[in-house]
Amino acid sequence: MFYKGRQLSTVYRADFTRFGSVVVELKAITALTRVEEAQVINYLRATRFEVGSLLNFASSSLEYRRFLSAKSA
Repeated sequence: MFYKGRQLSTVYRADFTRFGSVVVELKAITALTRVEEAQVINYLRATRFEVGSLLNFASSSLEYRRFLSAKSA
């Protein structure tokens, strides 16, 4: 994890990571909100990964959102 350009000694544990550039966050809540979106955006900034996916399995149908970091946009 990085904060203000410095690597932190904290270990980041995402639900899933793929190919060293994708973070996947899984949820089981009634509906996704901006709080969960902000969480994925912060994970992208902290890990410097390029793509984030947010998946919610508790809604009536699968809810998902895809995020791109500023460097990959």
